[in-house]
Amino acid sequence: MRILVAGTAEAGRSIPVSQVEAAADLYLKHRWKAPRRYGAVAPLAFVLADSRAESLDPAEMQTLAVELEAGLFPGREAGQVCLLTFEGDETAVLQFASLSQAALAGLIAGRGYAGPPGHVQVITAEEIRAVPSAPSEAVVEEAPRAAPDAAALTPAQDAPAASAAEPIVEPAAEAATADAKDPAQSATLAAAAKPATAKPPPQPEKPKPPPPPATGWWGVYHPPSESFVGAMIGLRSDLLSPRPTEDAALLSRDLNCLNDAQASFAKAGDAGMLFVPFSFWNLTSPASQEAYKRRLSRYPMAMQARLGATIYDTPREPSLGLLSQIRAFLQPHFAYIDLNITEPNFPVGTLPGDLATSITLTLPDDDLRMRIEAIAKFASAQSAYRAKGVRQGVTGLRDARELDACRAAGLRFVSGPAITDLMASPIGAASAQGLPLKVA
Repeated sequence: MRILVAGTAEAGRSIPVSQVEAAADLYLKHRWKAPRRYGAVAPLAFVLADSRAESLDPAEMQTLAVELEAGLFPGREAGQVCLLTFEGDETAVLQFASLSQAALAGLIAGRGYAGPPGHVQVITAEEIRAVPSAPSEAVVEEAPRAAPDAAALTPAQDAPAASAAEPIVEPAAEAATADAKDPAQSATLAAAAKPATAKPPPQPEKPKPPPPPATGWWGVYHPPSESFVGAMIGLRSDLLSPRPTEDAALLSRDLNCLNDAQASFAKAGDAGMLFVPFSFWNLTSPASQEAYKRRLSRYPMAMQARLGATIYDTPREPSLGLLSQIRAFLQPHFAYIDLNITEPNFPVGTLPGDLATSITLTLPDDDLRMRIEAIAKFASAQSAYRAKGVRQGVTGLRDARELDACRAAGLRFVSGPAITDLMASPIGAASAQGLPLKVA
């Protein structure tokens, strides 16, 4: 792993290399724990080893970029730190660790480098993208095209000199001259005069289709009015495996969602409420708050009245002091604050009504009977929720019978795979007629 920082001493700025290395070492010491190993092998270059994994987790590396930015450049705009990760055999890794800044710049630009192949990724607080380790096809093809030009510029003395007494005869002219003398010879020379059929240039490989986006939108459905009222952003990876539990990985996921949500604002149209996720425990960490703040600083104020923050991993009995701090942090950017819970018997009676606008139950990963029982238990506290002025919602619905249970219980906001697929953009706030309600 190589670290490129905008403000290192090598660039004539005020951040010394030793300070960057110390910050990275501290992060790796606490996050890259045994049996994983790491070590510094060159200035701003670390070798990472993990015998339990086949590849590096780019989200974990992105968290390092976020934390380095937050620690080294508080208050600065994003883009101060760039990581390059390289996965390959030991010799290739060590060669990558010794690359010059110019070679690294070529890698970042997608031009590759002349060393052994490997898997290279450019990671910043803003993005994760793979780049070729070998020179790109465009560069490879450019060299053969340049070769004839170089040959044409070769000095004349390098070729056999033509005699001034002998005229230079082009093959076609020679064939015409011989035509009157010997028809057979003329035919032979004419055939020789025809240029050889050039082989067609190799067709470039068709570009591979881009991978599906990492995020998508779940429609938020309102059963009493049979309409959609908004959408919540989610990650496609959650369809395949449980989400991670470590704070660093959760922070990286949240930042990706915040980025992609912002990109959707211009296309949101009449999409109603738009909810983005935040980890409860990351909202209590100053470093993570700084990372969140940088993303939120780019959110247009005109969207504030439509935006909601969903705070997942909310404990069953959260500290009211922490909830007050979280609300103060989020309120300038969000009109709605939703506490996402997993306990259907959440003690809403102890919660001041102004700390949240809604509380949403994520259904347990159990059988259908247990999930419907959770819906009933959650709905049984409706009077307490109404007394606090807090709305109730249920997310993660995956069966038509779960939607029926929510309808029968009078729960007003539902979402999940049973309601819509994970869509490319937020759904409009409109009647469900003609919209992708799956189990109506």
